[in-house]
Amino acid sequence: QEKKIFVVQGPYPVIRSLLWARGWVEKKLPCKGQVGSRPQQHHGRQKQLMEEVEEEEGDDGVEQGEASRLVQNQVPYFIWTNHCSAFDLRLLQRDQMVNHYARVAAFTTKSGLCLNLRNLPWFDQADPDTFFPRCYRLGDVDEQEAFIEDFRLTAARSLLKVALERAGDVLVGTQQLQTSGEGPGKSHVSCPMPPTAGPEPPLYPQLLDEALQICEQHLSVLGHQDIDMDTPRPHMMGTNWECFLRDYYHVVHEGARLMLSRMQWERCQALLQRLAEQLAQMGMEGNSNIWILKPGAKSRGRGIICTARLEELLQLAGRCKPPLLKPGEWVVQKYVERPLLIFGTKFDVRQWFLVTDWNPLTVWFYRESYARFCSRPFSLCHLDPARHLCNVSIQKHFKLARGWHPQLPPDRIWSSQQLQVYLAQIGRAEAWHQVMVPGMKAAVLATLRSARDLVESRKGSFELYGADFVFGEDCQPWLLEINTSPTMAPSSVVTSHLCARVQRDTLRVVIDHRNNPTCSTGDFELIYKE
Repeated sequence: QEKKIFVVQGPYPVIRSLLWARGWVEKKLPCKGQVGSRPQQHHGRQKQLMEEVEEEEGDDGVEQGEASRLVQNQVPYFIWTNHCSAFDLRLLQRDQMVNHYARVAAFTTKSGLCLNLRNLPWFDQADPDTFFPRCYRLGDVDEQEAFIEDFRLTAARSLLKVALERAGDVLVGTQQLQTSGEGPGKSHVSCPMPPTAGPEPPLYPQLLDEALQICEQHLSVLGHQDIDMDTPRPHMMGTNWECFLRDYYHVVHEGARLMLSRMQWERCQALLQRLAEQLAQMGMEGNSNIWILKPGAKSRGRGIICTARLEELLQLAGRCKPPLLKPGEWVVQKYVERPLLIFGTKFDVRQWFLVTDWNPLTVWFYRESYARFCSRPFSLCHLDPARHLCNVSIQKHFKLARGWHPQLPPDRIWSSQQLQVYLAQIGRAEAWHQVMVPGMKAAVLATLRSARDLVESRKGSFELYGADFVFGEDCQPWLLEINTSPTMAPSSVVTSHLCARVQRDTLRVVIDHRNNPTCSTGDFELIYKE
């Protein structure tokens, strides 16, 4: 009569235990329906929580089994699954709650996110270039051509930056300066091969002039953009792109030298400053023109590759040789070359948020999150996954680097509280609450608004998502992806505690708050309701 019958499909022992403790009765799915379900190991807070529930139940555990048999033919009123496809949402009754919406691929797949955020200016005043690294679907002919154009333009900017960086600040009169292949030694700087020993004449005297001309034409195009039309592509008259990129690779990635006059130095400075005023991603894009190639609909870091060469990107995506996937399943995205590092190591943040309605759009943001570290020091000289992909499912395959900083966690996970302590230690105590969290909230809301008309709204549904963010040197967040059914597996001491809490608080929002708007919602904060 109270409609307290639930179904749990998948590895969610905490949800099951919490509902038992609330007096709900479980309707057991047949074995064939328990796709992805397997015996679980429970650690830390999850194990403690389950033990507390069992103590409260006493002999009721036996009664649960009997009650489950009695409701096998009854309708479940709360359904928690790890896949939306486990149930046909169209056949559910209005009063049946389920933890998924249909058609969320518009923002929970890499290709969907790429497409929808490009359309964001039509729905919102937010600019996706301020929080989402520019991205292209290689299966679309127009987008592939736009990516190639972007790569070339970024290469030209990169050449100007590298020329200034290697030249230093000393130029006398109009004397020409030969730039060496040595950068200032920072981990964020490209890592060219050392020049050949012995005297060597400067190479490519016309290359910098060509890069300056390309950037000037691009700046002219940027000044004539309009939301009502596609951004026109600058057609660089007389540019031999094959030769330009070949010489560019020699200079930026292999340490070849340039000639730089004072006039060129001044033009580079002025032009880069004007471009920075037009391009929101100039700060994070770095000097190496590195891009990250991703399968459009996979998760957990599978199939992701970083490279700085256009030919390699196109080959890997299937344009020049048999593809690993169909071209339409690949997206390519600008890599954040200047991330915020902790003791020289890259990290990202998994941030939960909950949608309880799409009409009106209602969004809850979790106050706690966790940071995931790579296993080896960050370096643009080496583009291996151990240094650049923070996913737990990737990093678990690598041993910690020799010389792992003693203040970094051996299990590669920090809570957001630990991250805030570190920020305070480096003099940026206010960054979390004034820059990082507001930026993550704004990115989440803008993304949801861009997809609102595509998601199949259902009043009895809700969904918990996990958004992954990396941060620039200025602490600004960059959205990488949004995941459905974010993992609740306790991979560390921190996550065993936090994952149990977010599941508890999700039930508080979707069950308790629905019946009593004044009740506690734990660490969930309502950040948006139309």
